[in-house]
Amino acid sequence: MRVVAKFGGTSLGSGDRIDRAADSIAKAVEAGHEIAVVASAMGSTTDELLDEISFETEPADRAEIVSMGERTSVRMLKAALAARGVDAMFLEPGSDLWPVLTDADGEVDVEASRERALEVADQMDGVVPVITGFLAEAHDGSVTTLGRGGSDTTAVMLGQYMKADEVVIVTDVEGVMTGDPRVVEGARNVGEITVDELRNLSFRGAEVVAPSALAYKSGNMSVRVVHYQHGDLLTGGTQIEGQFSSLVDMRDQPLACMTVAGRAIRNSPGVLQELTTALGEAEINVDAVASGMDSVTFYIDESEAEDAEAVLHREVVDQEPLSSVTVDDGVAVIRITGGELPNQPGVLSEIVDPLTAAEINMLDVITSATSVAVFVEWDDREAALEILQNRF
Repeated sequence: MRVVAKFGGTSLGSGDRIDRAADSIAKAVEAGHEIAVVASAMGSTTDELLDEISFETEPADRAEIVSMGERTSVRMLKAALAARGVDAMFLEPGSDLWPVLTDADGEVDVEASRERALEVADQMDGVVPVITGFLAEAHDGSVTTLGRGGSDTTAVMLGQYMKADEVVIVTDVEGVMTGDPRVVEGARNVGEITVDELRNLSFRGAEVVAPSALAYKSGNMSVRVVHYQHGDLLTGGTQIEGQFSSLVDMRDQPLACMTVAGRAIRNSPGVLQELTTALGEAEINVDAVASGMDSVTFYIDESEAEDAEAVLHREVVDQEPLSSVTVDDGVAVIRITGGELPNQPGVLSEIVDPLTAAEINMLDVITSATSVAVFVEWDDREAALEILQNRF
């Protein structure tokens, strides 16, 4: 099996932890697996280097300075593997086989990087390449970086380009947890999670795998997260399943827009819960929810609008803060999913502006960590879909 193992800064934060990492790599090699290693800077080295840059620097000089953490890590890990009789080589920007190349715009040069990564993969029969994470090299030889979470990105990207069977992210957490164990009691490891689920969590603060890395995951390549204390690269942790892809999709059935108005609903504890529970007990599925200070809007299948209106009206009568419910049918929803939506600067204007130019009225726009839902009149759906498909 061909495996790319990424060791985070915490997992390489001391000599003892480097020994532990080297032991797990040697064990996998002895079992007959091809292993490539991506190494982050030891501990918080990168942050410490950045803190010491108190003067004006050119981007190229800054990248060279912060690269020293990863450059040290690969030398330490290569030496630890050699002490265990494992033939290893370290790769950093400037090495003949360096595999992460960027173009004139600073973006990853996919074809050049893929070609170089396959050359590295050809060396893995008996040799462990130890590769600096986070760093890249421009075609002029200058050092660049892949940004926040860049070591994760390096690992998953190279896993894809090397045609690896699995990428293992070795970090300081027991994979993905049901909650933050520092905050909630009884948090436990999640054995499996989809790319879509994890990207949503990652964009909202879960520091497990960088969202930029998951964009490189292919459906047939496994990605797993394990704790550095586990000591086994090939078992345990959380399995990340599926493949994240860009998609512009339109619901093929019309929705109804159910708006419940009331006094300061947002500041009235339990109102949203009561409304949602009532719809759930009536077995009415809610496609989306939007809220304001004095209203809550539920988008449901148009065929269930009459039943839903009756359910919500009973709640309006029973709950003091609520005043009325109205229904507007013939609503279409188009969802744009993929990339780093809506964290990509300007992406909402790229959705709204062309629809406005086409005189298409947007009834609502709802964003999540990785998708944007646009609600338009049913009669405008085809024109809106074509505009958004052309853009995304």
